[in-house]
Amino acid sequence: MDPPALSSVRGVSRCVVAALAVAGAAWTARGIWQIRLAVAGLPPSGPPDQGDGRHRPLTGLEDAYHLVSACGDIATVVCAVAFLAWLLRVRDNARALSGRRLHYGLPWVYLGWVVPIVNFWVPRGIVAEVHRVGAPETRLPRSVNLWWGLWLIGALSGVGLMYADSTDAVIARAYSHVAPLLLADAAVVGAALACALMVRALTAAQQRRIDVLRPASE
Repeated sequence: MDPPALSSVRGVSRCVVAALAVAGAAWTARGIWQIRLAVAGLPPSGPPDQGDGRHRPLTGLEDAYHLVSACGDIATVVCAVAFLAWLLRVRDNARALSGRRLHYGLPWVYLGWVVPIVNFWVPRGIVAEVHRVGAPETRLPRSVNLWWGLWLIGALSGVGLMYADSTDAVIARAYSHVAPLLLADAAVVGAALACALMVRALTAAQQRRIDVLRPASE
């Protein structure tokens, strides 16, 4: 199979950075609302989930947290779609620049995030390979490892990207023990910032090579 043609990555990288900014803001808002819940304290009526399938009416603050949490989830999905589009574009360019098959095949751009165990390293491996092809003379940007480390903390903590509990259960945790929630939120926001730096660095390096081989038409 012939390698894909080179494509500009400037536009898609801008979309990713914008989506990361929105997602980071949404997760910051989530953390702020968790602090507000902790400061307000558990209502006399107890947590929203009363057990045995019974739920009391939400307070105004709890209802607002549901909305903030839903917005954060939507922003995260949009960010994931934009990031995968960017990752696919830079990977295709890396294959065209190298003139050979890459270590990680196309399906791993998607499967690498969801297949157990291998999702601990495959996405980072794809990014690292893109960098090696795009800028073989330079070291891997520190933002790559920072992004991946913070991503793993946020994703695997059980209180970050992949909440193990319902939103009502998270509200109850904010009342009783908010610190782990805030640490996970901070990891997610930090991962978004590091990812934006990484996207900009890898995009700039790859685009320089593309512009040399094919003058930019933008």
